[in-house]
Amino acid sequence: MPTPSPADLPIRRLTRRDLIACADLSEDRGWPREEHKWSLLLTAGKGYGIDDPGGGLVAACVVTEYGPYGDPELGAIGMVLVAEGYARRGVGRRLMRYVVAAMGTTPLTLHATPNGRPLYEELGFKVTGGAEMVRGRFTPNGPEPETGTRAATAEDLAEIIRLDEEVFGTDRTPMITRLPAFSDQLRVAEENGRIIGYAAAWPNMDTHVVGPLIARDPETAKALLASLAARTDRPLRTDIDLRHGELLAWVKERGLAPVGHNAVMTYGIHELPGDWTRRFAPLTVAAG
Repeated sequence: MPTPSPADLPIRRLTRRDLIACADLSEDRGWPREEHKWSLLLTAGKGYGIDDPGGGLVAACVVTEYGPYGDPELGAIGMVLVAEGYARRGVGRRLMRYVVAAMGTTPLTLHATPNGRPLYEELGFKVTGGAEMVRGRFTPNGPEPETGTRAATAEDLAEIIRLDEEVFGTDRTPMITRLPAFSDQLRVAEENGRIIGYAAAWPNMDTHVVGPLIARDPETAKALLASLAARTDRPLRTDIDLRHGELLAWVKERGLAPVGHNAVMTYGIHELPGDWTRRFAPLTVAAG
């Protein structure tokens, strides 16, 4: 039976009820299932997908909006996937065009793999930066950072949200308030009773992903990362902004090896808002 034309299949909004179908789609393309991450993105963001008449999904992606409700200041696109049976038939292009149009004048950002980058460039996205994914078992090596860290408490959440907005450049309250439940660890760095950084470690398959990682300076970022590593027996994975070469060199000396690079791309803005000098790693490349 011939495969239906992708142009004839409607695009619809996805919900958390589509979690298993999204995980199946990831697996179809050789990605990890990542059900925990899909659950967060489908809850905190807007999912878009195309149903396969034979069952499952032809394609999917998620957009996470940041800023005032109903008037977002930034949209992060992630998890753009097309089923193997529909690959190279214009499905990804059609879905992306639909999402870009649906977001109207809202500036957009995404992390692009080398394979995906040509499509995004065709659609008008520009490369404005890059990130390196590193993974491995963290092994302390040499003097460790002296900045004090501790587990975050409920009383810290308002200050974490304030710091995150200052550094990220727009309000992420709906996402950040989910971190205590989503992550296995949420820690803060402080100086004289003032929070100067925070980081989370959340479970993803057999690893703990470190993100977000927001810190006053590289030493604070190192302290947060080391404190998270000391409290897990899983390998760590994180995506560090290429401009933070000092932190990248430090984690590589401690057992985290390069896995790949993503281009950070934007649409409708020349660069991301906020203070990149304090933004070391995203919550996830799928949501910024």
